Amino acid sequence: MPRIVDSADVSAEAKIGEGTSIWHLAQVRENAEIGKNCIVGRGAYIGEGVKMGDNCKVQNYALVYEPAELADGVFVGPAAVLTNDLFPRAINADGSLKSASDWDHVGVTLKRGASVGARAVCVAPVTVGEWATVAAGSVVTKDVPDFALIAGVPARRIGWVGQSGVRLQPVEGSENRFKCPKTGQIFEQISDSELREVSE
Repeated sequence: MPRIVDSADVSAEAKIGEGTSIWHLAQVRENAEIGKNCIVGRGAYIGEGVKMGDNCKVQNYALVYEPAELADGVFVGPAAVLTNDLFPRAINADGSLKSASDWDHVGVTLKRGASVGARAVCVAPVTVGEWATVAAGSVVTKDVPDFALIAGVPARRIGWVGQSGVRLQPVEGSENRFKCPKTGQIFEQISDSELREVSE
């Protein structure tokens, strides 16, 4: 069974997987689907209809707005934000208060193993690729390739990471090969936006 503390606000229409923990003051909205063995930290927000895979961590005070999709093994750091509005406004041009029918939801997609650092902002619509890492405090405005390490405002690629999250190091004597210092995995850079694992 999932573990949901008393102070969490979890909709009866949300689906929470086995072994998942929802901590104090977190809010999980209607029709959200959270997989198995996830952690939703204190004060975090999971929007209506958000889909999360298994083994995800959404840390304290992170905001995951609908219609975000998180694959298995995704990490969202403390106070990170996944936005959902291309042109945010409280009111329409005529001064009337905006309602749900006055704007189109756009989402952030985080692929398997992706990691978004503390206080980073992903400006929808963007996709963060498999095993990619977004450095703390970054603002993501473009799609992020698999295995990319990105940082800055706006974020840009500053290197590559492997599945372990450790920055890859160049292989001596090669212009386009990188090695994970933790696992020993070898990767080949195909282009500025593509890296693939190779077998040795």
